[in-house]
Amino acid sequence: MQIIFSIVSVLWMVYAFYRVKQAIHMLQLNSYFNNRLWRWVTEHWMKAVPIHEWVALVLAFLLFLNWNWLIFVILLLGLFIPRNKQEKKKLVVTARVKRLIVTVTIIYLFLLATSLHFIWNDYPLAFAALVIVGGSIFTYAIVLLANFINRPIESGIKEHYYKDAKRIIDSATNTDTIGITGSFGKTSTKFILDTILSSHFNTLKTPNSFNTKIGVTITIRNSLKPYHDVFIAEMGAKEPGNIQEICELVSHKYAILTAIGEQHLETFKTIENIQKTKFEIVETLPADGIAFLNRDDKNIMSYTPKNPCRKVYFAIDDTEADYVASDIRFHNKGTTFRVTNKQGTLDADFETKLLGKHNVYNILAAISVAWEMGVPLSKVQQGVKKIQAVKHRMEIKKGFGNLTVIDDSFNSNPTGSRMALEVLSSMEGYKVLVTPGMVELGDKEYQYNKAFGEYAADACDYVIVVGEKQTKPIQDGLRGKGYPEEQLFIAKDLNHAISQIQALNRQDAIILLENDLPDTYNE
Repeated sequence: MQIIFSIVSVLWMVYAFYRVKQAIHMLQLNSYFNNRLWRWVTEHWMKAVPIHEWVALVLAFLLFLNWNWLIFVILLLGLFIPRNKQEKKKLVVTARVKRLIVTVTIIYLFLLATSLHFIWNDYPLAFAALVIVGGSIFTYAIVLLANFINRPIESGIKEHYYKDAKRIIDSATNTDTIGITGSFGKTSTKFILDTILSSHFNTLKTPNSFNTKIGVTITIRNSLKPYHDVFIAEMGAKEPGNIQEICELVSHKYAILTAIGEQHLETFKTIENIQKTKFEIVETLPADGIAFLNRDDKNIMSYTPKNPCRKVYFAIDDTEADYVASDIRFHNKGTTFRVTNKQGTLDADFETKLLGKHNVYNILAAISVAWEMGVPLSKVQQGVKKIQAVKHRMEIKKGFGNLTVIDDSFNSNPTGSRMALEVLSSMEGYKVLVTPGMVELGDKEYQYNKAFGEYAADACDYVIVVGEKQTKPIQDGLRGKGYPEEQLFIAKDLNHAISQIQALNRQDAIILLENDLPDTYNE
């Protein structure tokens, strides 16, 4: 019996490591913040602890009654590894993840040794069973503990990286740094600006969504060279002070503030906190620095920065701005528009493959910076024409049986989603919206998603919402506008939504994919 139960213990520990992978993946999706992962666990406890593990726990207690035959049932339950749904974003096995796995392994080896000690020293088998079953039931707690244990190590490693990055960028005296932030549009603006400036300068940008202090640090340490004329750093924030930390690291000369919206209200709580945090990119500029600000954004214009540095304003609606875009026209190949500046030195037409008014704002911001940095008009126009859509951000492509797809699935916010619907409504064809709605909007999440549904009712011929519970506000908005029930479909998941798109069998369909929530939001 001891040998059999030893085998059971080892097999359960093997099973536990499948569960550890899930837990570490969720920790990574929550940016390694213990409090965020814990909040996810409390909201999805049936996913955190599957039903068969609760059954195994009950059986372990029953072993105190000397029903030793139950170890075979526990064995079978330990071999039960449920099939996971396809992950939208897979676990990235970084150096940090490897260190975390080492710490978790030590904890589990201790549990295994404890279990074997009980088995081979004539303790009731129930003690050993409770240890091994508890090792899987408390998988997320163990990962949280390991992350807490590793915190001093991770902090020390990060501090070393920060100092090294600061040394590198301070020695790059011929490199001008441009910081970009905003509630939305910062990643697109970064890629747009890099495309335009690279026609005239040797540029480096932070890749993808590397917009944290550690992400910027990694870019500097791995890629910044003395020959780079311009370094473009995207700056994101989860809490006040985050942008200031990045600014102090990179010592930027130029700052772009794309927009300020009620995104991430769940963590920032108020729009005032968001304003103050985003304006850290302006407040930290040197005296000869230049801030480029969206004059059409009410949340930017309602904030008065203390830094007396020069401010350059860009806009579409406010003609008093320093740089103004007008004559905007959308078509199936992209957008055309005209840009003029207050000084009278710029008055030219531009064309781009990108769609959406929000992309015109992003391009206008980049044109403003390029013009102030002395890039010739022909190169600016050429750069704008060369801009490629950032993946999953209003990206036009073919899919679902050669249908036209507007892929705006990377993220969504109240302003961007409304602009995406405006683009969809201007297109010729059968207009289909596919969305799971917007998140991280705090107390206003219902309000904004309901309004999104109301906009969709006016813009779309057919709406597919993904997830019955989380899209309830959108459904309410649609029905409040009298949207026909036969034109609304509620999908269980993205695959179910794709099946419905194919079932529509409309070759003239134009599909807008608005947002694609990460695995943490699966119902």
